[in-house]
Amino acid sequence: MPTTLDRQISATRATKTPLNRSQITGFWGAWAGWTLDGMDSFIYALVLAPALTELLPRSGYEATPANIGLAGSILFALFLVGWGLSFIWGPLADRFGRTKVLAATIFTFAIFTGLAATAHNVWELGFYRFCAGVGIGGEWALAGTYVAEAWPEDRRKMGAGYLQTGYYAGFFLAAALNYTIGAAFGWRAMFLVGLFPVVVSIVVLLRVKETDKWERAESVHPHVKHESSLKAIFNAQYRKRTIVAAVLLTVAIIGLWAGAVYEPSAVVQLATKAGMDKHDAARMASIATGLLSIGTIVGCLALPPMAEKIGRRKTLAVYFVGMAASIALAFGWAFYLPNGLVPFIALLVVLGFFGGNFALFSLWLPEQFETRVRATAFAFCTSVGRFFGAIVNFGIGAMVLNMKTLGVPIAITSIAFLIGLAVIPLAPETKGQELPN
Repeated sequence: MPTTLDRQISATRATKTPLNRSQITGFWGAWAGWTLDGMDSFIYALVLAPALTELLPRSGYEATPANIGLAGSILFALFLVGWGLSFIWGPLADRFGRTKVLAATIFTFAIFTGLAATAHNVWELGFYRFCAGVGIGGEWALAGTYVAEAWPEDRRKMGAGYLQTGYYAGFFLAAALNYTIGAAFGWRAMFLVGLFPVVVSIVVLLRVKETDKWERAESVHPHVKHESSLKAIFNAQYRKRTIVAAVLLTVAIIGLWAGAVYEPSAVVQLATKAGMDKHDAARMASIATGLLSIGTIVGCLALPPMAEKIGRRKTLAVYFVGMAASIALAFGWAFYLPNGLVPFIALLVVLGFFGGNFALFSLWLPEQFETRVRATAFAFCTSVGRFFGAIVNFGIGAMVLNMKTLGVPIAITSIAFLIGLAVIPLAPETKGQELPN
């Protein structure tokens, strides 16, 4: 027999605001964009070794493990710099609307990912990855802004969690493609698959309605057209929260990207050490990436209810502690065990779960800024960390080269989360507050 609490929960669920067709189509367009975003981002990590093995000799360099590692770090840093420059999309979205600019970001990263398949040397590959990064960073910010504004207040918090799962579903998709298409047809075929998001961008542009919140802000504040939204997020009202959010995202980016991007290489090394041949080791890396992705998707879905129960700041603290511990244990301990493959992959699942901390920013950032500057703030805070991530990536590459090992340099990045824990109390707690207009 149902209890009073059961009836209350059922009544609450029954009264959830229904989504209209545009909101549903817009969400799936944004989710597909994030999925293909994640796929595009992780394709590079999966095809790094074969691509550079072919392209380095054509560029005048020997394809030694050390040169592959260094060139890979440099190219990934260029990708992060491109992602860092993607803050330019935010002011455009605040000026011209969410859907048009969102479609443009998807189109940009798709075209340049496809062009990477035509690279004749490392310089061309670096340029294409840089341009793809500019598009990818913008898509993340604008998809998050769109769902926050388009979905009803009683649904948008879980919407942030649902949306974030797309990025890691992309990791899983990239792993599956590498396991099949990559193994059969090589790295160029993997980049060609990245052209598919062009279709998504066309759907977004033609089928998705602009958010009511943005349209109301435009009608109420026509003077915003002549005002710099980038300047506005650093005025007295927003300066502190902009800086704090950017620092917290920088911490998340350094930790997760260090762990996730180098994870396939670490698994290949451990699988080879366990006696697998090159082909089986590559497949094991794909399996490990899939497990990492599943863990992160679960973490994304678990986060919004936790944030509603204990608050945004405490939730982020829990996820940061989990990230610090799992990165340190996976790369600093399991990686060096005589038979470390199984414990390393098990810790990757834990790392993936706490990597779902990015879902909090999709929920939390829109709550901190009003509509007229929301996309700019989201884009800036999610992009600026990429510059620091690029610097850290150079440092990781140098340490790997000098220390002749992958594990310890990655494990050191867990320190970033301790910095994040010290900064969290400076952020505003927005639990229970509605999205500002």
